[in-house]
Amino acid sequence: MRRISSLLLKQPSPTITHIHFSFPLPLQTHPPHNNNATPPSPHSFSRSFKTLSLPPPELVEPFCDLSDVVSSKQNLQPSPWFTQILNLLDNSPTMESNLDSFCRQFLITLSPSFVAHTLRSLNNHQTALRFFTWASNQHNYSHSLDCYVSLINLLLSPSTTTSTTTASTSAALNVFAELQRNRLPLTSPSANSLIKTFGNAGLVNELLLVWRGMNEQNIQPSLFTYNSLLNGLVGSSFIESAERVFEAMKEGRIKPDVVTYNTLIKGYCKIGKTRKASEMVREMEVINLEPDVVSYMTIMQACYAEGDVDCCLSLYHEMEDKGFEVPSHCYSLVICGLCKTGKVLEAYALFENMIRNGCKGNKAVYTALIDCYGKSGNSDGALRLFERMKMDGIEPDEVTYGAIVNGLCKSGRVEEALGYFRCCNENGVVVNAVFYSSLIDGLGKAGRVDEAEKVFDEMAHRGCLPDSYCYNALIDGLCKCGRIDDALALFKRMECDGCEHTVYTFTILISELFRVHRNEEAVKMWDLMIDKGITPNVACFRALSIGLCLSGKVARACKVLDELAPMGVVLETAYEDMIGALCKAGRVKEACKLADGIVDRGREIPGKIRTLMIHSLRKAGNADLAIKLMHSKIGIGYDRMRSVKKRVKFQTLFDN
Repeated sequence: MRRISSLLLKQPSPTITHIHFSFPLPLQTHPPHNNNATPPSPHSFSRSFKTLSLPPPELVEPFCDLSDVVSSKQNLQPSPWFTQILNLLDNSPTMESNLDSFCRQFLITLSPSFVAHTLRSLNNHQTALRFFTWASNQHNYSHSLDCYVSLINLLLSPSTTTSTTTASTSAALNVFAELQRNRLPLTSPSANSLIKTFGNAGLVNELLLVWRGMNEQNIQPSLFTYNSLLNGLVGSSFIESAERVFEAMKEGRIKPDVVTYNTLIKGYCKIGKTRKASEMVREMEVINLEPDVVSYMTIMQACYAEGDVDCCLSLYHEMEDKGFEVPSHCYSLVICGLCKTGKVLEAYALFENMIRNGCKGNKAVYTALIDCYGKSGNSDGALRLFERMKMDGIEPDEVTYGAIVNGLCKSGRVEEALGYFRCCNENGVVVNAVFYSSLIDGLGKAGRVDEAEKVFDEMAHRGCLPDSYCYNALIDGLCKCGRIDDALALFKRMECDGCEHTVYTFTILISELFRVHRNEEAVKMWDLMIDKGITPNVACFRALSIGLCLSGKVARACKVLDELAPMGVVLETAYEDMIGALCKAGRVKEACKLADGIVDRGREIPGKIRTLMIHSLRKAGNADLAIKLMHSKIGIGYDRMRSVKKRVKFQTLFDN
């Protein structure tokens, strides 16, 4: 009957706290014994009624069983109290007092199952914590296991309106600690839920505590439990522990499924063991467990991050051969990977195959193709793709426009690039630093340095701070126009503006300073770079070594090269570059002396150096010396003087 009462109470009426009786006094049939006595007041009846005790509060559940009232396929219906309680949970300062007043007014108390169901319906961490605390203060109330689990799931769920933060994680740990203190026995559903939640949140210690509790209470783990445990271990990079769990599954009653393998594959890819992840796919095929799209996509993502485009392409073809529906993200990975390696024709062919299979090209794919076409010098192809992209309803962004401008500038079509720059300004497209650097570089290479400087200055006015690429592009343009002093001034300004110098900055200036015969300044620039802790690359040392060699300081270049070895910088082609520079300058004697010095240090002279010297001699008109070098044992053979074996030196070319 109480259930029926709860059902019919659509609009609960206020509970009567006191009743005021109003009726006339009874007639007196005889005089009173005391004439001074005061007749009883009607209010005395009201005060007497107030002292009567109220009935105990009704314990309300989240659902009502209507099986004895109506015939329905689903007998459980939400309690009419649930919506009203939920409306009071507004996180206002008076939320607790409003709940107290409501429950007193209608003589109800909330059951633990009602509290748990309400917690699962909330999406605000703070409101849930306040409601949980308020509920624990109800008379004769204790939280159930479901209440604790529901609150922990909410606090650690990233899908709520308040994202998971340090504060909510700390609160969840406090709730879990309280649950442990209360020693409530675990159930299989609650343990599975906690393991999954703690695993997703990366709380491995708490996850293992629940797992240990399951073992102590003889709760048998299911496949879902194992997969949740593996996911938590992999998410926190405990791959070795995950491997032990995986091996235990293979030897136990519950065998791994596709989700299990995919979880471990994700773990291997996370720590860079992509080959091991690929072996897991092959192992699945051996035990007749078919890998799914997730298996392949996880490995493809890892291969793409490592730059292994061939592996991505191989996995794509394998998916096609097995008849999988290839997702658009898979196409994007392979196409973008091919574009990064400059394989524009293969990328475009795959793009057309993607369209034929019903997948639409997205902004990332179009931009990658446009950029690849532009870098390969095919600006017309890039422009055709740009127009096709707009026809497909995809609005280009600043990255797409930047790829177009970069390609046009590399092809020398600077005026068209400026047109797209104006188009961006007119259409409100916010241009980034990469866009500006491409435009500045194109103007500089076209000899229009004054315009490049204007674009550079315009960046700051538009709120886009120049980065090192922009500075380097303008410095390079100034150097190519012979304005080395202006380039050095910009170099100093770069440091004042807080923009870091790069190895490319020093390479440009060192090369230009040697070109204008300011050799000592070039060497000081090199020393400054080393003092700043910037590691030189092959191009930078090539600029220094060639400049020193052409200025007659070959020994100094060799000394600098030897000083780089203790720094961990090994430039394998440095000597080849120096010999090649001397040969091209017609200074073959010095090239031969350097080659012999390299041999004396115990280093081999590769055959291409002999070939380079032969071509240099021929171009310099020394055909006889070229033929002599070609048919001799110089650099590769030995002469025997009695018992002494000596290598034939390059300088013997000029002995006769």
